[in-house]
Amino acid sequence: MSDADTVQPDSPTDAGLRRVLITLCLTQITSWGVLYYAFPVLSIQISAQTGWSQPSVTAAFTGALLTSAVLGIWVGRRLDRHGPHSIMSVGSVLGPVALCAVALAPNPVCFVAAWIAVGVAMGAVLYPPAFAALTRWYGPRHVGALTILTLVAGLASTVFAPLTAMLSDHLDWRTTYFVLASVLAAVTVPAHVFGLRQPWPPAPDRHLVESPTRTARSRAFVMLTLSFALATCASYAIIVNLIPLMAESGISTGVAAVALGLGGAGQVLGRLGYRTLVRRVGVRARTVLIFAGVAVTTALLGVFTSPTALIAVAVVAGFVRGVMTLLQATAVTERWGATHYGHLSGILSAPIALSTAMGPWIGAALASALNGYAPMFLVLGGVGVLAALIALATRPRTPLAGNGVEAG
Repeated sequence: MSDADTVQPDSPTDAGLRRVLITLCLTQITSWGVLYYAFPVLSIQISAQTGWSQPSVTAAFTGALLTSAVLGIWVGRRLDRHGPHSIMSVGSVLGPVALCAVALAPNPVCFVAAWIAVGVAMGAVLYPPAFAALTRWYGPRHVGALTILTLVAGLASTVFAPLTAMLSDHLDWRTTYFVLASVLAAVTVPAHVFGLRQPWPPAPDRHLVESPTRTARSRAFVMLTLSFALATCASYAIIVNLIPLMAESGISTGVAAVALGLGGAGQVLGRLGYRTLVRRVGVRARTVLIFAGVAVTTALLGVFTSPTALIAVAVVAGFVRGVMTLLQATAVTERWGATHYGHLSGILSAPIALSTAMGPWIGAALASALNGYAPMFLVLGGVGVLAALIALATRPRTPLAGNGVEAG
């Protein structure tokens, strides 16, 4: 364990906090872009060039996301105690190595195994550990820091989806992943190793009396987890299934990749107004409103067929998805305080990550059963409606005061 991982009574200086935020902004946009958003662009090419079926290729990526979900609870507990330095540093080394294994995979079994290794890296370097780090380091100012982080990271698809498409136009998918793995290593390894060496402050005293285990079993927490999982399934099914949906309508992969990238720009726009939304709308009402937005935008993708309309809805869907990311990042602290944030956030994030993982597969399975991607999106819109209704039951029995809004 490094010195940076030991709980210390002193907090980082303002300069240290700025260094941490800049580090995480840089590594999140790169990690999300390479580990996550490159796959939807390359998946069709992988299947075509290897002869492996599209479902089996997507299942490997799903395995990575499932692995990340399972790992998240352990990561959250360790973060609460020791901070993010060692976890995120190790993850940033593993990620490029695992991607190289993906590129070298000679058969579907090795391909799946390599993606599981990528999933371990995802669990160590993507949003949940970064959110836990900023929540503890920034304390009462964490919403502003989280907003900045997600604004920058929201550009991951905007930057890396077109970049991956451009590389794949000139290189095969294996070489494309080698190039992306090199970028990932060059950016994230030194950034995490040197940029996160800050003292890890003690947990704040202000919190509710329940243990994290008891809180996780409460009705409000269970309903919160379920509603997030359903909304995430509907929202993130869009990312992997948008390109097949547009292809079904005769739209080229290049245009569809641009639509996917513009959805990332929509995420950034959605996050710009989140602090204002926090001040004006209670956490429960905010949750219902955002999940209703997921329902509407997902369903509209099943209604429109023209490229212009589909791109416009993809941008709005990205807008809602961007707000939902910040909603998840602040859901625990607004209801139960920050003391056990890493632990509770890990528990909350695990089903969300499972839903993120299963969303693409569920979408593809529904599209097959319903003979098209358009009716699939209509069904997932109904899932979003269910999430919004369940979100009405996410208020704790003893709301946490002092957040600037009522818990309802």
